[in-house]
Amino acid sequence: MAESRSVTPWRWVPSLYYAEAFPYVIVTVVSVIMYKRLELSNTEIALYTSWFYLPWVIKPFWSPIVDLKSTKRKWLLFMQLAFSIAILGTALALQFNAWISYTLFFFWLAAFSSATHDIAADGFYMIGLKEEQQSFFIGVRSTFYRLALITGQGLVVILAGYLEESLQDNRQAWSITLACVAGIMFLLTLYNFWSIPKKESVEKAMVNPMTGFFDVFITFFQKKHIVIAIAYILLYRLGESQLVKMASPFLLDDTSAGGLALSTQEVGFIYGTLGLISLSLGGILGGFLISRDGLGKWIWKMALALNLPNVLYVLLAYFQPQQVEWVMGAVVVEQFGYGFGFTSFMLYLIYIAEGETKTAHYAIGTGLMALGMMLPGMVSGYLQESMGYRMFFVWVVIAAVPGIYIIRHLSFPGNYGKKETENSKE
Repeated sequence: MAESRSVTPWRWVPSLYYAEAFPYVIVTVVSVIMYKRLELSNTEIALYTSWFYLPWVIKPFWSPIVDLKSTKRKWLLFMQLAFSIAILGTALALQFNAWISYTLFFFWLAAFSSATHDIAADGFYMIGLKEEQQSFFIGVRSTFYRLALITGQGLVVILAGYLEESLQDNRQAWSITLACVAGIMFLLTLYNFWSIPKKESVEKAMVNPMTGFFDVFITFFQKKHIVIAIAYILLYRLGESQLVKMASPFLLDDTSAGGLALSTQEVGFIYGTLGLISLSLGGILGGFLISRDGLGKWIWKMALALNLPNVLYVLLAYFQPQQVEWVMGAVVVEQFGYGFGFTSFMLYLIYIAEGETKTAHYAIGTGLMALGMMLPGMVSGYLQESMGYRMFFVWVVIAAVPGIYIIRHLSFPGNYGKKETENSKE
């Protein structure tokens, strides 16, 4: 891929990973807030929006197609354009009486294009950069990924809240907001059409069409201690997967329904801006500590850091504070713990994927991770409406126990992830 390596990665890496994260946050997070403001029940919201994770669950099954057909540049540009069209369709669908069915359809198309884009973008990154460049730009891509999350979960939600107050018509406000999202993504696609190198090697990645494809799955499930590993992947975020679906509805719901009665703009600022900045800082700290000490020293502490702050939501539900500063503090602490605790989980996925087909095995691992978010998320709304917010958040705290307990049965080198020193190399 000679041309991509002659073009400075600064021209295309930031925009590529911004374009990867922006669709994801719109589909998985912003959709929840939109449906809440359009007065769907929590049961409906959790069930419907959890289905949006399905493309990420099953993407390992079609990832070889992205490798074997056409170029990754064409795939990722087409998927960016497809997302723009799907979100524009969602915006227009809000004008119809059957808007719920139509928007769910277009959101699912957007989710499919986003998941497929992930495959192409990550593949392009690996073949478009030399090994030393990949290491250098990992921080750059993470930074722009997080900036896109803040744009979607923060600025887009704040815009929707402003339009809600101005127009006094939530459906119209969200229709305009999603049209703006489609416009942003279309402009980003045009930029990437110019910035991303055009010549790509004809070498195809990792998996041959038939036997090689099935071998990938067979060898993954033949790994030592794989049953325990899969249980850990599915259970580690059992509590958090339900909290993340109900956090925004809780902040938005009236106090009479057990919520905190925040405005859409306040949720965009607190959860989508302050919370994501805090999450990013937690992730950075987690990565630093593991690189210094190894996974073994921190995996237990990180599991507790991810789950214990959920107790703050129990307190918020019981006391329903009117001072927004209390809510800000709780969200910042919980999101910092989430980012910190998630670091060990992602590193374990990398460890499980080690081997000749680690790219494909990592895709399977992340598919299982998405399944672990999808299934609990689907029932979270029903559980919340059955229990009320107070007992639901108590349940979220209890649900963390299996994922923490199973850590004692994991098998991995304690110093895995630790940065090698000159002495350790000798």
